[in-house]
Amino acid sequence: MILTGEEIRKQLGANIVIDPFREENVNPNSYNLTLHEEIVTYEEVVIDMKKPNRVRRIVIPEDGLVIGPNQLYLARTVERTETHNLVPMVQGRSSISRLGLFVNITPGFGDIGFSGFWTLELFAIQPIRIYAHIPICQILYHQPVGEIREYQDKYQDNDGVQASLLHRELDPNADATNQLRLQFGKF
Repeated sequence: MILTGEEIRKQLGANIVIDPFREENVNPNSYNLTLHEEIVTYEEVVIDMKKPNRVRRIVIPEDGLVIGPNQLYLARTVERTETHNLVPMVQGRSSISRLGLFVNITPGFGDIGFSGFWTLELFAIQPIRIYAHIPICQILYHQPVGEIREYQDKYQDNDGVQASLLHRELDPNADATNQLRLQFGKF
């Protein structure tokens, strides 16, 4: 079961937090989230799943930024959301995908209890000019069935674009080892 726009409004402040909230972003069964001005690209030629990878941060200028094909861009929403007792799901808007820009390539479902900004995976099939603060995706809320356990993991309470933290799952000591490398050089 998916919540209607009216039900999203009713659950604001209780099970749903959207900050900032704009009435004009409410749809019949979703809410439009907007694109923040900061995006990130990986600097590595080969991305290693077991290590934190270097990233480059880019600010989208007021006149837009042309992003190219065959490059993954990470972005985030302007809005911070928090969800309890519901399953949030973020999807790209069809108007955006019709321009050849894919938003949120594979993830979609969030976890019950997630609190933070949504990191979006952007992939263009041809060069496209993007602009900050456009409605880029939509959040939907599903009613779960069964016992609820709230999310408390590596992406919780983020404060910006989040590169992959998979390395923490694959090698729990990776962050400590990499901090030592930064302090004392390679060993």
